[in-house]
Amino acid sequence: MVFYSAFDDPVEWKAALQAAMPALDVRIADVASGAVDGDAADIRYALVWKPPQGFFARFPNLKLVINLGAGVDALVARDDLPHLPITRLSDPNMSRMMASFVLFCVLRHARDIPTFERAQREGRWHYVHPRTAEETRVGVLGLGELGSTATLELVRHGFDVRGWSRSPKPLEGVKTCHGVDALPGFLAQADILVVMLPLTGETRHLMNAERLAHLPKGAKFINVARGPVVDEAALVAALRSGHISEATLDVFEVEPLPAESPLWGMANVLVTPHLASIAIPASAAAQIAENIRRVEAGEEVLNRVDPTRGY
Repeated sequence: MVFYSAFDDPVEWKAALQAAMPALDVRIADVASGAVDGDAADIRYALVWKPPQGFFARFPNLKLVINLGAGVDALVARDDLPHLPITRLSDPNMSRMMASFVLFCVLRHARDIPTFERAQREGRWHYVHPRTAEETRVGVLGLGELGSTATLELVRHGFDVRGWSRSPKPLEGVKTCHGVDALPGFLAQADILVVMLPLTGETRHLMNAERLAHLPKGAKFINVARGPVVDEAALVAALRSGHISEATLDVFEVEPLPAESPLWGMANVLVTPHLASIAIPASAAAQIAENIRRVEAGEEVLNRVDPTRGY
């Protein structure tokens, strides 16, 4: 197996992979060039995060590509993908980590914590009467694996949760709707909106100025999905006008967020550096080993990506 990532610890991943599959020979690719030690023809599997263009061509006997994360937009957007199974990580720890982060963001806005933070900086004792969770309408845009887990966690805490998905996705305790035609009505009922959609050709800039305007005046906005799902300039304008009163943003159209971005200086915005959920080597290694076993046995892999759909 070849491992490539400029963002993850290769030593930790190698140890976890070999603990799950002791016979696996894991070779670490050079971050700058993508080159690996030894004969490239030995490589059967690739565990990667944003490898350089042309990376896969050097491995003629590749059987499986594993995306080092749940989001595959950067991988499927390439024009050099080999025609072989591509999988994404689907780790319960990733879902739990995302759900806890979303819960933190929603609670922070629902309990007016940014208001109190501003009052503290100004030395003001400022009381805002709390609302119950049942009085707060939370809309979750995207009900995939991560979105569904986060949605059910919000339900467990008593929020009035509504969910939107591209196709029907019933969830217990959640008012769900689907399809583009249902978006305006869904957005109009979200006091707090949580964006959890994958990035595809259909979802790029889905949240543009027109759709942001459907949110109730003073709504709170959370994006833990992918930056380009939202028209960032339109979001900045909505935050400046007060139509969206506050935002918590973990993802951006350009990452790292450029120093000149107005989002850095906005008092009503919390910026976090794309960390809502990450792959955990110790727990993710088992599913990687299982997919390797499946490939070698001629079986269908788990969590296979359809590049034509983008996820």
